[in-house]
Amino acid sequence: MKDLKRRYLTKSRFKLALDCPTKLYYTRKKEYENSSESDSFLEGLAQGGFQVEELARMDHPNGIAILGEDYNYQLLADKTKELLKEENVTIFEPAFLIDGLFIRVDILEKKGNKIRLIEIKAKSINSNSHDSFINNKGNLSGGWDIYLYDIAFQKYVMQLCYPEWQISSYLKLVDKHSITTVDGLHQCFKVVADSQLRTGIEKQEGLSKDDIGESILCLINVSPEVDLILNNNPIDTDSSFEETVAHFKKHYQEDIKIFTEIGAHCKGCEFQIKDASEGLKSGFHECWREQLQLPDHKIDRPKVYNVWYNPVKNAIEEGRFFMDELTENDLNIRPEAGKINRSERQWLQISKHQEDDATPYFDIENLRMELDSWKFPLNFIDFETTAVAIPFMAGMHPYEQIAFQFSHHIVYEDGSVEHHNEYLNTEIGIIPNLDFIRALRDSLSENKGSIFRYHNHENTIVNVIYNQLLKSEELDKQELLDFIETISHNTEKNAKSWRGERDMIDLQKTVVNYYYDPSTGGSNSIKAILPAVLTSSEYLQEKYQQPLSNLGVTSNNFDNSHVFLKMENGTPISPYKALPPIFEGWDNEQLEQVADSLSEIKDGGAALFAYGKLQFPEVMQEEREAIRNGLLRYCELDTLAMVMIYEFFREVCK
Repeated sequence: MKDLKRRYLTKSRFKLALDCPTKLYYTRKKEYENSSESDSFLEGLAQGGFQVEELARMDHPNGIAILGEDYNYQLLADKTKELLKEENVTIFEPAFLIDGLFIRVDILEKKGNKIRLIEIKAKSINSNSHDSFINNKGNLSGGWDIYLYDIAFQKYVMQLCYPEWQISSYLKLVDKHSITTVDGLHQCFKVVADSQLRTGIEKQEGLSKDDIGESILCLINVSPEVDLILNNNPIDTDSSFEETVAHFKKHYQEDIKIFTEIGAHCKGCEFQIKDASEGLKSGFHECWREQLQLPDHKIDRPKVYNVWYNPVKNAIEEGRFFMDELTENDLNIRPEAGKINRSERQWLQISKHQEDDATPYFDIENLRMELDSWKFPLNFIDFETTAVAIPFMAGMHPYEQIAFQFSHHIVYEDGSVEHHNEYLNTEIGIIPNLDFIRALRDSLSENKGSIFRYHNHENTIVNVIYNQLLKSEELDKQELLDFIETISHNTEKNAKSWRGERDMIDLQKTVVNYYYDPSTGGSNSIKAILPAVLTSSEYLQEKYQQPLSNLGVTSNNFDNSHVFLKMENGTPISPYKALPPIFEGWDNEQLEQVADSLSEIKDGGAALFAYGKLQFPEVMQEEREAIRNGLLRYCELDTLAMVMIYEFFREVCK
């Protein structure tokens, strides 16, 4: 039955073709790698997308869901047709099948021939300020076109089935302007493995509309935008919308590959092979082989678009696809005193690849001056946070940040390292942010040394808590505000301007300004930098291959016998790989990658999945403790990784 569904152009395949028409060919065939299939469920779980769908249905208590037989398109369409005989009816996931096209609609409201087509998304919007998704130039607003084309395709198919219908199109979105009025709303929609619904969500038994409080969703009429697409097809003005659909359908059904020029859009291709041992083919390599007539090992060379910040976008238009085809003239290199600036760093990445030079580069003098400006003891901190569409507690906006964990390492002037403190609050029904900031204040106030974060996340979070404090009536409100101003600087979203005397130092900026290692591939994430410094540093290898008891390092979560660094064929293995999964059944690295790809969630990784699970009271105490222990180890390793990077720089500068 699953093979039969490959005959039809569905809305998911239509969206895939809009991104890259060639992908239609690969998605039809089982033998090609397709990473998107494994990630879609996790993305829905992380953002709360599936829960949002069930929450939206609560606005339609008389709605009828079409369940089961997901791959029997004809049966689903027949069930829908039977229900549509009613004069007035609301249907969840009705199916429409006509002439090789198949769709399922999130919610359909029928009153005679007047139809409301409702597409539910976990994407957020501020209903208070939204006007239109059509900009002043008459084009679709950036970032929304794929959602609007999705609805347009649905309306197109529905209209083919029922030409007499008058269809209005709507997006049901998460409203960031709204405030949750009930505790435990998120927990009313549980992720389960055996739910009959496609979303995999089980709604709390007996849940009524009154139980969920005031709505945190908003209904946006997008009929003008859909009409613009159907009439003008702004993505491809050389073809009508109908012609575009017919083109995709013909090629999909007849198993004909649509030619798409290779380019920067290939970077995120989900048809790239990750593990050749799995016996799958790589659609990515097939495209590049056909167009460039090159063997795979040459295709695997670093691409132009792999250069940090992709500064040479015109190179691909000129037929230069690989980094070794770039020259110094392609970059407007502007040296800057006191550091490696962006253009210099980009040329370092290119030139070291071209010269097959794997050695790291340091701006030693300026790095030494930077380290000399730091005040001991050095404090390294890392936060774990989450932000979900359906808040866990009353009084919160959708996607409002929750800070539930931090780790704090201290490096003393004599080189000794202490895991000084940590905080973790996963208690159900508690907004931990203010207790979190109090605990952070108490921990950091024990000395006056420099404070370090890695990238912007920690500064962003304390700004979020600052604004939450402004609206609070806490007795220590001013004291906490003063503390935040001391250790941070204001973000653009904050009306007040400040820069604290202990403003957290961004260790990633230290990396970017004074150090480059070709093995990072241009990435400056801590997960890329840590393996690079471990590979380069004999000091770190010698130190961290010893048991914890021999290191001069204290720990709150690892046994004295634990060894942080292991080698395999002379190559350091990332300490993160030795950690057991936080979230049972899913690899930590996979969860990190999925979380990084989400538009509404900028940081969090595996921890946000674990925190979400711990908010459900059904989790047994044994599993709860195992997840908490995993979170504590993971966060401690994050700050220890920062310590290792510092130690590497310290040894280099000696």
